[in-house]
Amino acid sequence: MKQLLILSGKGGTGKTTVASAFIRLSQARAYADCDVDAPNLHLVMQNLPVLDRTDYYGLPKAQIYTDQCIECDLCRQHCRFEAIHVNGTYQVDPFACEGCGVCAAVCPVRAIELKPATAGELMLYGDDRSVFSTAQLKMGSGTSGLLVTEVKKRLMAAAPSAELAIIDGSPGIGCPVIASISGVDLVLIVAEPSLSGISDLDRIVLTAAKFQTPVAVCINKADTNEGNAALIESFCEERGIPFTGRIPFDPMAVQAINTGRTIVDLDCPAGDAVREVFSKTLIQLGKGKSLTILSKKE
Repeated sequence: MKQLLILSGKGGTGKTTVASAFIRLSQARAYADCDVDAPNLHLVMQNLPVLDRTDYYGLPKAQIYTDQCIECDLCRQHCRFEAIHVNGTYQVDPFACEGCGVCAAVCPVRAIELKPATAGELMLYGDDRSVFSTAQLKMGSGTSGLLVTEVKKRLMAAAPSAELAIIDGSPGIGCPVIASISGVDLVLIVAEPSLSGISDLDRIVLTAAKFQTPVAVCINKADTNEGNAALIESFCEERGIPFTGRIPFDPMAVQAINTGRTIVDLDCPAGDAVREVFSKTLIQLGKGKSLTILSKKE
């Protein structure tokens, strides 16, 4: 299975818009939304039947048994996250607790225990044609990188015979992005022609390089700043990064998303442009191994 990951150095570049268009164009049998902090791919993809919903357990949380507590205050003094407060009794703030276990270690009467805590939910959708894996992290929960890894594992297990998996990643370069990059065959970076967009493009290229993962770049809303778009193309040329095309700003793209469709479901300039980007990206993805879908789309 070839894995294509779509990333952006920052939020709001149109990463999910491009990912949903790619899924439609490829008629992908396997796809995932690994932006577990704020998943939204499901909003523009056709609903699939629920195959499985599973609670995800991240870091444990401390629990104080007040009937055993002698109020020695050692737990509060040693908590570096200031997660323990006194409000009549000693209590743990679950949003501040990092599950480090120091409080339980210093408690002289063993009145504190680390308990498994639900940090999010894993969701798997599918039918006889396709499988969609995603997850939602609970507000204030951590370990998003581990949750992303679980999303990918469930996708691969549910669709082992799929030729192509398209993965919508998170913005930035943090833990979810690092977990998303691991094991993929190509990263398509959706850049925007702004100063912050150029800076964040550089960061995500360097991040992918740490994993020796090939990258390609396209520009969304390219005509909003022709000068910066030219700088991005020069950036790619100087570093030998494949450039797969420009997608113009298109008000009809907003119309498509607001009605739960992809930009290739409408006859619009953005849809036409993303078809070309898709074709060039598949060529980069297929290097070294033939793809049936590549021959179909050329």
